[in-house]
Amino acid sequence: MIEIDGSLGEGGGQILRTALSLSCLTQAPFRMLRIRRNRSKPGLQPQHLTAVRALKTVCQADVEGDRAGSQDLVFRPRRVVPGRYDFDIGTAGSTSLLLQALLPPLLFADAPSTLQLVGGTHVRMSPPFDYLQSVFFPFLHSIGITASVSMERHGFYPQGGGRMGATVMPVDGGRNIPPVQVPSPPFLKKIRGVSAVANLPIAIAERQRDAAMKILQGNGVEAEVDVRSVSAFGRGTYIFLGSMGKCAAGFSSVGERGKRAEAVGAEAAQELVSYKQTEACLDPHLADQVLIYLSLAAGRSTFTTSMITEHLITNLATIERFLSIDAEIRGRQGDRGAVTVKGVGFKR
Repeated sequence: MIEIDGSLGEGGGQILRTALSLSCLTQAPFRMLRIRRNRSKPGLQPQHLTAVRALKTVCQADVEGDRAGSQDLVFRPRRVVPGRYDFDIGTAGSTSLLLQALLPPLLFADAPSTLQLVGGTHVRMSPPFDYLQSVFFPFLHSIGITASVSMERHGFYPQGGGRMGATVMPVDGGRNIPPVQVPSPPFLKKIRGVSAVANLPIAIAERQRDAAMKILQGNGVEAEVDVRSVSAFGRGTYIFLGSMGKCAAGFSSVGERGKRAEAVGAEAAQELVSYKQTEACLDPHLADQVLIYLSLAAGRSTFTTSMITEHLITNLATIERFLSIDAEIRGRQGDRGAVTVKGVGFKR
């Protein structure tokens, strides 16, 4: 049984999600200790517990320690079973992060799957739905992965209640995911984005947009940002800015009580400008998120990223517990860097 220290490195929920995904794929049981030990609320919180129980269902696993606040988990997977699944986090926990845990094993199932996920779709510390739709899934499509997302209702903190759907087509039996060599410096097309409010005056979304546009135009970045009013149970605001060129990147910010609309717009725009100045290809979040897929690919993949994060380093260390990959991260944490991964050529 693989033993993993859940407090190492970044020490967050990504260690758990990656371990659950790869355990189901490889049929390798694991025990994780000290889960999120150093966080303000350590152990399994609702969104982490939902991920454990969702993967338990999908791969018919035997599980010990799947209870709120648990810092010790044992997970023994069986066969991945495709189908239709509905999972409700019950809070504003991120549906995007839950989907990212479910996606790898379902891609290597023997039939398609459909998912309905309820929770937060636009919340702090996680990719919003717009990022999945405009950045993450287009990258997966470029390496031959067929999956799509849809959204019926937005979900903001603290009410949650957002509803996201996903369809996952399995990778053809006997076919590998191909490696990728992404270009650098980036081919940055026009930025497109959205500034939105739910159950709040549309003027707030306009102020977010205007603040972002001022910074982007001041740095020579051409952009179009739509203003929208969206459906949700509670109140919320967000802005998303994405590049849909050969290099994929997206940046977002969500409104919070006491946070001015101008600060929301400026936050996302400043992050995009900082990314552009590095002349790297993948944004820091995508670099982390695609690592598992490139580790499953057949052959050597390379990409540059605008920032080497502790999240990326920790995620790679977790992947290496399950897969015999040859990987190298070049660059210092917090700076621009490059990643090379020779994947295992995983097949179902």
